[in-house]
Amino acid sequence: MITIVEHFPVLVIAISLLSAFTILLAGYLNKRACWVISFTTILVQLVMSVFILHHVLTVGIIDYKLGGWAPPWGIQYVVDALNAYFLVLLLFLALVCVTYSKRSIEHELPDKIVSFYVLFQLLVTGLCGVTVTGDIFNMYVFIEIYSLAAYALIASRGGIALKASFTYLVLGAIGACFFLLGIGFLYSVTGSLNIYDLSCILKAGGLYSNRVVLAAFVFFTVGLSIKMALFPVHVWLPDAHSFAPSEISAMLSGIIIEVSTYAFIRVCFSVYTIDFIKLWPIFDFICWMAALAIIIGSVLAIAQYNLKRMLAYSSVSQMGYIMLAVGLSISTHHELWGGLTPALMHILNHALMKGCLFLAAGAFIYKAELWNIGDLAGLARKMPYTCFGFTLAAISMIGVPPTVGFMSKVYIILASLDAAKAGHTPYIIFVAVLLFSTLLNLVYFWRVIETMYMKSGEGSHSAPPKKDEIPLSMLIPVLTLASLCIIFGILWLMEIPMPMLDQVNALFGLGRYAIP
Repeated sequence: MITIVEHFPVLVIAISLLSAFTILLAGYLNKRACWVISFTTILVQLVMSVFILHHVLTVGIIDYKLGGWAPPWGIQYVVDALNAYFLVLLLFLALVCVTYSKRSIEHELPDKIVSFYVLFQLLVTGLCGVTVTGDIFNMYVFIEIYSLAAYALIASRGGIALKASFTYLVLGAIGACFFLLGIGFLYSVTGSLNIYDLSCILKAGGLYSNRVVLAAFVFFTVGLSIKMALFPVHVWLPDAHSFAPSEISAMLSGIIIEVSTYAFIRVCFSVYTIDFIKLWPIFDFICWMAALAIIIGSVLAIAQYNLKRMLAYSSVSQMGYIMLAVGLSISTHHELWGGLTPALMHILNHALMKGCLFLAAGAFIYKAELWNIGDLAGLARKMPYTCFGFTLAAISMIGVPPTVGFMSKVYIILASLDAAKAGHTPYIIFVAVLLFSTLLNLVYFWRVIETMYMKSGEGSHSAPPKKDEIPLSMLIPVLTLASLCIIFGILWLMEIPMPMLDQVNALFGLGRYAIP
C-alpha cells in the first residue's frame, strides 16, 4: 500500500506548477498576493521534502510511477538519498531567497512583481523536476523549464542585464542541445529513456566500449559542464550573476549550477555506473580541469572591482572545488572523506556561503546602490549586522575554522592525499592547489572586509551618513545563512553522523562501500 509520503515527489512538482498559474491570475487582482502564494508554496514543498528525506533514510527508496504506467514505457520518479538531499537543500535556499525578495523586488522591480514570482515559481518547479525524475528525457525537459525561467529572471532588471541573459541563453541552449544529443545517442543504442533501465542495458549488453555510447557520454559531459559553468565553458556566468536581481544571483550560484552538478553525478553513477567510469580516464581529466578552475577563478576574482562580479568569479573557483571532489570520488575509500562525501559537503556549504554573500551584496545595492568594492568604505558602521553576516560567510569561503568552508577544504585535501597514496601520485598537486587557492581567497575577501571595517566612508558614492539597516525580511535570511556557515562547520568538525551521505556512497559503491 502506497503511503501519502510516497505521493510527495509528484506533488512537490504539481503544486509548484499550479502555484505559478495561481500567482499569474491572483497577481492581476492584488500584487501583494504574489509573494504570499510563492512563499506558502515553497514552505509546503520544503516540508514535503523533509518528509521525503526521512522516508528515504528510514524506509527506503521511493519509486513513483506516473499514471500507473510501468517503466520503461511510463515516466518514473525515483527518490533516493542523493536526490532527497538535493531536494531539501534547493527548497531551503529557495525559501530563504523568496523571503528576502519581498522588499527587495518591491524596491528593484516594482512594475514586474507578478511576472517575477511567476518565473521564480517556474524556476523552482524545474529544479525540483530535475532532482526527482527517474527518466533522462524528463530531466532534459525540466532543465529547459528552469533554464528558460532563469534567462527571463536575469533579463528582468533590463539594461545590461539583457545582454547577460542573452549570453546565458545562447550558451545554455548549446549545453541543452549537447545533453539532448547524448539522450538521442543512448536511445538509438538502448531503446530506453528510463535511467535504471539504461544502466541495466548498458551493463548487461557490454556496451561500455560502444562508440555511440562513448559519444553520448562526451555530449552529456560538455552540455552539463556549460550548465554548471565549469572552466573553461563558464563565460556566461560572470555577467549573469553580476546583473541578475540579487536573490536570483544567490539561486544561480547557490543551487542552480549545483543542480546541474547533480545531473552530472546522476548520469555518471546511475546511467553509466562506476564500472564505465573506471574503464576510461574520465575523472582524471575532470580533476585537472577542476584544479585549473580553482586557480583561474580565484585569480580573476582578485582582478574585479564590482562586488557581485568578484563573487561570480569566486563561483567559478568553487565549482572547481566541487568537481575536483567528484573526480576524486572513485579513488578514495576512507570512512569519513571517501566517495562523494566531500563533494556533497561542499555543495551544501557553497549554497550557504555564496547564498549569504550574494544576498548581502544585494542589501548594499538596496540601501545605497553600492556596487563597487571601493564604495563600501565605512559601511560596517552604517549596516553592522549585514556586514557581520557578509564577513562570516567570507571567512568561511577563505576556510577559517570552524566554518563550513574549512571543513570542505580539509576533506578535499585528505581525499587528494588518499588518492595519491592509492596510486594516483600526481594528485598530490591538488593539495598545493587547494592551499594556494586559500591564499587567493584571503586576498580578495580581505580587501572587501578591510574596506567595510577599516576605511572611512568619504566621497559622493560612499555609504549613507547614518546607521540604517535593511528591513528584517531581508536581514533575517542573510544572518540565517551566515549562522549556518558556523553551525554546520561545527557539526562537520564534530563528525556528527550524516546517514544520507553514507547511503549515497553505499548506493553507488563508493568510499568504504567500494568493491575491491
